[in-house]
Amino acid sequence: MVPHLTTALTGPLLELERRFLAASPQIEHWLRGQWQEHTPPFYSSCDLRNSGFKLAPVDTNLFPGGFNNLNPAFLPLCVQAAMSAIEKFCPEARSLLLIPENHTRNQFYLRNVAQIAAILKQTGLNVRLGSLNPEITQPTPIDLPNGQHLLLEPLVRTGHRLGLDGFDPCAILLNNDLSAGIPDILQGLNEQVVLPPVHAGWAVRRKSNHFAAYDQVANDFAKAIGIDPWRINPAFSVCRSVNFHERQGEECLAANVSAVLDIVKEKYREYDIEETPYVVVKADAGTYGMGIMTVRNVDEVIALNRKQRNKMSVVKEGLEVSEVLIQEGVHSFETLNDAVAEPVIYMVDRYVVGGFYRVHTGRGKDENLNAPGMHFEPLAFETGCNMPDYGCNDPDAAPNRFYAYGVVGRLACLAAAIELERTAPEAV
Repeated sequence: MVPHLTTALTGPLLELERRFLAASPQIEHWLRGQWQEHTPPFYSSCDLRNSGFKLAPVDTNLFPGGFNNLNPAFLPLCVQAAMSAIEKFCPEARSLLLIPENHTRNQFYLRNVAQIAAILKQTGLNVRLGSLNPEITQPTPIDLPNGQHLLLEPLVRTGHRLGLDGFDPCAILLNNDLSAGIPDILQGLNEQVVLPPVHAGWAVRRKSNHFAAYDQVANDFAKAIGIDPWRINPAFSVCRSVNFHERQGEECLAANVSAVLDIVKEKYREYDIEETPYVVVKADAGTYGMGIMTVRNVDEVIALNRKQRNKMSVVKEGLEVSEVLIQEGVHSFETLNDAVAEPVIYMVDRYVVGGFYRVHTGRGKDENLNAPGMHFEPLAFETGCNMPDYGCNDPDAAPNRFYAYGVVGRLACLAAAIELERTAPEAV
């Protein structure tokens, strides 16, 4: 059953969805032209927020870890999209090395790894798993509760190639976001295709670069179909030198929070929106919902207590936060069983392959849902995000609502492609 969405009944988003539906031939043509100029990442996922008056991405992940949460009915779509991606990056590929995160005890994540491997095997590839975990010194079998099995093997570096004992792959697929840095064993692999490229990892990547690219994409797209780009684009700013422990950079943080809030307040007045504007301050690098706080007025960032400063000062792998993104907060008016929900869109190559809802029973519509206590509703998307239903004349029909999600998800994917081009080592 498709979950009931509170925005289905009222609110101007229906008008935005109608605009997307009416312009869908134009949208598809515009996107097709963009993909002729830019190469999408091998895979990506995008967190969307739907406020009724705005539908916008708030985060884009280039190492998606939730393929196990997709509706199994979408598996053929995943396989087809993966085939397209492989033909683009490495058409002669017969074997592929998949390098996962070091979470050998996180069963949900390992199910994701098993699903990625299953998709790739169905494209005709011989897939094996190599681990960056120094504790994996010999082939290590892992049995999953759902009956699936994984075999993690230690990596073997030979010259400019990376593989396993007796396994020399054509391509390497990273499902490890390199938060701890780019290890030596992954550097200088100029004889193999590495997907995504290592500069997509959090050792190098910055969210501000992504949203700068998205800014351009949103403006160009909005001009093409005649909408206000703010309707699909969260305002943002960035502070480059922050130390939460030492209270360094508070003036920069306060000034940027104030500037972004002013932009949002002006837009709320323009559209007669009565909600309370807010911003989200988040680490400019990193994932897993760490280093994030919601701010509704400037005083809150100056009056942080020790616990709040400690929470903001480190992210995954214990890395210190020195750069932060100040991003317009987008309320989530979608609910599932009375809990706040946000859609997550999954893409392989330039194709939407499905999605699901992140749900949190303990968080409000203006809070981060990527936090302990969240859960996923994998079967919520029982129809795809790539085909609107023109015949039903109902923008609230599931295919039509999900089409809007799919459009914005693809815009974020396009921004990721441009971001990777701009930040490639040879482009710097």
